[in-house]
Order: sequence, then structure tokens, then C-alpha cells
Amino acid sequence: MKFFYLASEPNSDGKFEIHERDCELIPSAYDRDYLGPYNCGKEALSRAITVREASVLCEKCSSAGNVTVIGSANLVN
Repeated sequence: MKFFYLASEPNSDGKFEIHERDCELIPSAYDRDYLGPYNCGKEALSRAITVREASVLCEKCSSAGNVTVIGSANLVN
């Protein structure tokens, strides 16, 4: 699971960006709202749109190879 945040101020295009907790472009704690834990950015985007319709994924976070995490168990034969 990754933790996602929604910018409380729009970017230059009028969109509210969604960032992962470790994103280098994440706004300060005062300028973001916690969305919650999600498996991937697309799940976080689905939630964010219900809060702010003009939400988008951060370009850096969405290009970081978002992989859906199903579980963290190690499979051993």
C-alpha cells in the first residue's frame, strides 16, 4: 500500500495534484489533504475526484512505475 495526498491548492492548470507520500514534489503539510492508503494512483484518483473533481495524478508519481500491489507474501515452492 502507498499513502496518497491531494494538494489543497490547484496547479497552474487549475488541477489538484495527487502525490504519493515520498514524492519530491508533494506540497507542504499545510497545503495538502490526506486521501488514504491505496494500491495504486488510479485508486487514489477515483477517491480524489469525489472530493475535488479537477484532480489529476502528479506526473512524477504516475510515471514512477505505479504497480498494483496485491499482497506482500513471499511465495515459496
